Amino acid sequence: MINDSRLPAPHIARERIQLVDSRNRPCGSAWRAEMRRFRFWHRATYVVVCNARGELCVQRRTLTKEVFPGGLDLAAGGVVGAGEAVHLAARRELEEELGIHGATLMPAGDFVHARDGNHIFGSLYLVEHDGPLALQAEEVAEAFWLPPAEALALEGITPDTRQAVEVLRDAGLLEGAA
Repeated sequence: MINDSRLPAPHIARERIQLVDSRNRPCGSAWRAEMRRFRFWHRATYVVVCNARGELCVQRRTLTKEVFPGGLDLAAGGVVGAGEAVHLAARRELEEELGIHGATLMPAGDFVHARDGNHIFGSLYLVEHDGPLALQAEEVAEAFWLPPAEALALEGITPDTRQAVEVLRDAGLLEGAA
């Protein structure tokens, strides 16, 4: 992650986010900026993309991302919109960020990420993809492939996507992630 006062101003999308209580029960919605400011519990999706060699797709975040600008993501995904089904949010994020359309999403569990002011109920999915990527210029600066253990050893990984991949590794769902 890059911490530099010379970074461009972050872009915060004006969208309504599904809020949940501390037990993951829907309890309303808020604008994204309010959700961040007040650190509300919310849902997010994490789609870990692997190729046939078992390598993970690692994404570098753009410098205008609202959190962890310039950081590395080990999953595509994002917050769930107000009234949006989690699996549809996962599919939407995968298509938006990496240009992967029509892939089979394999549900791979859930986890809670409550650190550094984030309060997230994360839904995990796995996707195998060997085709081309079409990166969303506003969110993804670059993408590259690494074996899971090498990806987890990188510095600058966003804490929530690190946790997502660790959950998959600990469940034995990733090859070569020991």
